[in-house]
Amino acid sequence: MLDAALAPTDVAGIALQGLETAPKTLPAKLLYDVEGVRLFEAITRLPEYYLTRTERALLLHVAPELGALAAPGSALIEYGASDEGKSALLLDGAPGRFGDYVPIDVAADALLALRARLARTRPHLAVHPICGDFLQPVILPAHLKGVRKFGFFPGSTIGNLEPLSAGAFLADALRTLGPDALFVVGVDLRKSPDVLIPAYDDCAGVTAAFNLNLLHRLNREAAADFDPAAFAHRARWNAAESRIEMHLESLRAQRVRLAGTTLTFEAGETIHTESSYKHSIAGFRALAEAAGWQALKVWTDENNLFSIHALRS
Repeated sequence: MLDAALAPTDVAGIALQGLETAPKTLPAKLLYDVEGVRLFEAITRLPEYYLTRTERALLLHVAPELGALAAPGSALIEYGASDEGKSALLLDGAPGRFGDYVPIDVAADALLALRARLARTRPHLAVHPICGDFLQPVILPAHLKGVRKFGFFPGSTIGNLEPLSAGAFLADALRTLGPDALFVVGVDLRKSPDVLIPAYDDCAGVTAAFNLNLLHRLNREAAADFDPAAFAHRARWNAAESRIEMHLESLRAQRVRLAGTTLTFEAGETIHTESSYKHSIAGFRALAEAAGWQALKVWTDENNLFSIHALRS
């Protein structure tokens, strides 16, 4: 059993909330069903997708320094942990520092697989998966009360949050992790659209398949009748908001049924499925400090593509 079970997701209700508004939207968390997680993992290995390899190389370089900031016996709390790959870099870089690992994610199957792998590869690490939306209040295992917390939020997932939501998340994480906690956050940096757009619209079409998989999920779980071939993946750079946007564009005028509701699409109308904000170092520090965190240190790769921030409560 997982430490906290995710109630069956009301996919239809969540989808209708966004699809009955103008402009139409869907929350990014719906992208991550089992197939969505598989496709996203494939995206991270693409040549155009610089984020994962850049962050991993940077984490590998700074992991001993990050580990030295952790008190012995700390609990490692990872937000958005569909696999343990990045936490493993911290665990290897700081042997013996962490006694407990709490991965938090909406993908229950991925968490179960993660726990099974760690039972084999790290049998002395106590693993306590929490299946749920980390944007909602998180209740950590009771036995960790009084244990120092080391929060970890890699992958620039913070960039998927609107600025107000990002600030609220950082404030909630401060309450969850408690006093004298550390919080390490991966933050993608603003850069040329010539680099950004291919990262979200690769030549092989993997990102397109990832985005379009959302329609297959709605057909399966929300009694919808989308024709995925009637939509196309679009990646756009919104300079004013400093974000990449993923959209699904309707290729023709059409009507779609979802959970008994008829939705009308004009040709060229889009569903906004995900945003990825690109921050400056100073801008992210200001966001974290406004949420109550103290900025300790920041590391960047040699090309200033990506940053890792260490914060203290």
